[in-house]
Amino acid sequence: MLRWILGGRDAQGPVEKTTVLFIGEEQPKNSYTELQVLKGHFDIVRFLVQIDDFRFASAGDDGLVLVWNVQTGERLRELRAHSQQVTAIAAFRTESSRGMIITASSDRTVSLWDTETGNRVQMVSELQSSVKCLLVLERLDVWLSGGNELCVWNKHFELLCKTDCYKDAGVTAMIELPKNCIVAAVDKELIVYRLIVSSSETETSIQEICRLTDHHDSVRTLISVNDQMFASGSHVGELIVWDSLDWTIQVYERIFWETAQTDSQPEIKLTSQKQNEMSIQHLTSDGEFVVAAVGNGLYIYNILTKNVVAYRRTAHDSNVLHSLLLPNRQLMSCSEDGSVRMWELQDLPLPAEPASSGFFGMWGFGRSSKLASQQVKKVVETPSLRTLELTGDLIGHSGAVQMFLYFGDGSLVTCSTDHLIIVWRDGYKESRLRSLALFHKLEQNQGL
Repeated sequence: MLRWILGGRDAQGPVEKTTVLFIGEEQPKNSYTELQVLKGHFDIVRFLVQIDDFRFASAGDDGLVLVWNVQTGERLRELRAHSQQVTAIAAFRTESSRGMIITASSDRTVSLWDTETGNRVQMVSELQSSVKCLLVLERLDVWLSGGNELCVWNKHFELLCKTDCYKDAGVTAMIELPKNCIVAAVDKELIVYRLIVSSSETETSIQEICRLTDHHDSVRTLISVNDQMFASGSHVGELIVWDSLDWTIQVYERIFWETAQTDSQPEIKLTSQKQNEMSIQHLTSDGEFVVAAVGNGLYIYNILTKNVVAYRRTAHDSNVLHSLLLPNRQLMSCSEDGSVRMWELQDLPLPAEPASSGFFGMWGFGRSSKLASQQVKKVVETPSLRTLELTGDLIGHSGAVQMFLYFGDGSLVTCSTDHLIIVWRDGYKESRLRSLALFHKLEQNQGL
């Protein structure tokens, strides 16, 4: 287990000399120079899910689920069933089903949709609570819903098994692990389950393996890093990277970032305002790096070298809600301030100076065999940092950008509290395609 606690907002290090970020109209590295605004929702759009290479679905507080063509911007289907806001959405890809999505709502229903026809195929109603998260296990042909209890369903929406009811807090996030295991976030705890699937569905069961209680506050986000590791982030800016092969949960390395310069192990003493500024809103990973959206900042951690390689404490003017690692060391982020920003991880020409002790204050390495009270050796040297340079600023939304989808053809889709969806495209590529289409039409018509 690897653990960080992100520190206070003191003076910037050498990598980040100012909190003011500005990029002019000339953005040579920003290819997203064309946008298409899609209208159809009449309330906040919170969710986007990719269906296939050219289709995606959107959902939000109006209870609508709309299916779109990302290439043309055409609205393909309008799915009306929920009487209250949509709380979760997932692509339903199993061995026997393709092109379907599952939606959950505050009206305590869950629906399965065929996006080709727009028909509702299955529905579960009168649930004990609203479903906050969904997880589809393609290999096992089942799906899970998380609310005040965790339920396992088959493709026919028949309940196979469920856990006991969580009275104080429900399941807010779930991820799949190897060996038919699942991790569920319930308040401050991470509960690890094993799904036991037999040839007879009536004998399917879910068994609790262990509870991970290392977080100091509610877990807000949970992601898989690779087949052996996963990560979780909490409300107080605490990120823990876990080894999913070791269920005894023995600490093999621990790192703390001090909240203040002290000679002893730091204590977490944060005001509610500080907690909000440091809350981890989102995590993303490509298997090598983990990006943490902490307050309005971005932090990039390298799993292999076990150090922070770049950071921006003030990447946006408000909380960062979503981030994504792209090829060629590119990163995208969106924020409550209505912006979508592009970043590039660049090497420094010279080794970076150590960051302030108020930010890093890095503590040493301990093994599980060591006593908890044993004093750990403080690491003096801080690994060199790279720069996280702003290369593009996509301005189009007038409200908080909730999330985005990145398609393989380079298209980017964003949704916002302004009720709009925007498809961003490579302007140079689109211009070439239009020119080719025009030349082809001229050839068919034998010139003008």
